[in-house]
Amino acid sequence: MDPTRQKVKLNDGHFIPVLGFGTYAPEAVAKKEALEFTPFSIEVGFRHIDCAHFYQNEEQVGQAIQRKIADGTVKREDIFCTSKLWCTSFRPELVRPALERSLKNLQLDYVDLYIIHFPLALKPGKELLPKDENGKLIFDSVDLCHTWEALEKCKDAGLTKSIGVSNFNHKQLERILNKPGLKYKPVCNQVECHPYLNQRKLLDFCKSHEIVLVAYAALGSQRVKEWVNPNHPVLLEDPVLSAIAQKHKKTAALVALRYQIQRGVVVLAKGNNKKWIKENMQVFEFELTPEDMKAIDGLNRNIRYYEFQPGVGQPGYPFSEEY
Repeated sequence: MDPTRQKVKLNDGHFIPVLGFGTYAPEAVAKKEALEFTPFSIEVGFRHIDCAHFYQNEEQVGQAIQRKIADGTVKREDIFCTSKLWCTSFRPELVRPALERSLKNLQLDYVDLYIIHFPLALKPGKELLPKDENGKLIFDSVDLCHTWEALEKCKDAGLTKSIGVSNFNHKQLERILNKPGLKYKPVCNQVECHPYLNQRKLLDFCKSHEIVLVAYAALGSQRVKEWVNPNHPVLLEDPVLSAIAQKHKKTAALVALRYQIQRGVVVLAKGNNKKWIKENMQVFEFELTPEDMKAIDGLNRNIRYYEFQPGVGQPGYPFSEEY
């Protein structure tokens, strides 16, 4: 089976590869890892690269992509590249300049997908996480429908092929979908999704509106202390996943990735280990049975690793809703 051909159709007619390579890494290693592991991911068959301005390594990811284009491994059109609009650039007049900055860093004329990273606006400026003298985040009030209109203009200008959102709950999606004069529906909603948080209701909602769910943290989390609740159990140590993995002679990580693909979810896999990155391509070599799928569905505990605590209580904080 050719992994580079495994794609899902988006509601605007473009196609997204079902397996993506995530480039987020803790700040201390993000740049170095991007230069080392992004080219390797392309060599082993990844064609979908997930980036963001917030990750602070788009320049290195861009160099890696260009290197693989230059050596003939891929052409630009073989790569599906996602970037994300960070919360400090939600004011409509800041959207296009933010995208242009990402394009410059990535050394690309366009991205395949540009998405709103998180539905909470922060004070514009150089700082990614602007804080007041008490160390509290400084929020901004922006109507995300106006931000969305600016994204639509970026699509019309050819700077991005598709536009979508990330970390939105169903009510926030509905606001965009019901917006008067909507030109383009979001093609995707990228959210935390794994067997302990299977997002069944949000997935059903998205499917009913032809919105693709894209799963991040599909293997649990990297335990980055300011983002992640460290008290939660480690997903890949789950006995049910381990038993299914043993049965298929695969790893628990591969089972967690395969689970998403079989339910119609596009799944991102991060990697800071060449063995794992290469191993992730084996997700296309086996199939889970209906019994396996049912057993994994049964693991849902609504455990969210990435809670983004500083946003709790803010209007627009997405995770207060059930889905």
